[in-house]
Amino acid sequence: MGTKTVDEAVDANGTEAKSDKETVDGTGTEETPDSAAVTGAETEADAEAEAQDDTEADAPADEDVPAAGEKDAPGVGQGAAAVVSAGLGIVSLTGSWVATVAAARETLVGQLQTSSSASVATQVKEVYGDAWATTALVGGLFALAALIVGAVVLARPAFGAPGKPQAAWIKSVAWAGVSLGVVGLVLAVAKYSDILLGLPSTK
Repeated sequence: MGTKTVDEAVDANGTEAKSDKETVDGTGTEETPDSAAVTGAETEADAEAEAQDDTEADAPADEDVPAAGEKDAPGVGQGAAAVVSAGLGIVSLTGSWVATVAAARETLVGQLQTSSSASVATQVKEVYGDAWATTALVGGLFALAALIVGAVVLARPAFGAPGKPQAAWIKSVAWAGVSLGVVGLVLAVAKYSDILLGLPSTK
């Protein structure tokens, strides 16, 4: 009886142990794939994060990468200024509506302020001479503006970023503006001082 009881107890314990073992094995079998999958996913996520960090570290800063259309930005401003300089130089030589209106106004003022009894020399000076001088003055201002703008464009590379030479066409147009400005300024001074195309003699 005692042996049977022990055997039964052993069998019972063995059965229970076996059952527990099977339960543990079953649980282990069910948990092992999940653990491996989670571990693999974490490993892949870590690898991707490290690769992204390396890529961001190797990539240049946003401020160092020129945006689209900004590569030639400095040349655009200088080129526009050079064209403006040349245009002002041409206007100083050919005239403008500003000079036309100013001359007409000066003629009207001369007619209103000059009496019919004034001498011919006075009438010519007040009606025509002052109007011509006003036209020369306006032309000289345009010429001076062309000269200044062209000179600034030519001097701009000296104050800009090193290693970025100025385009040849910008230099050419700027020099044209400077040249026209000088010519227009000389002619304006000559006309204003009656050295060129002075008033006719009234004697």
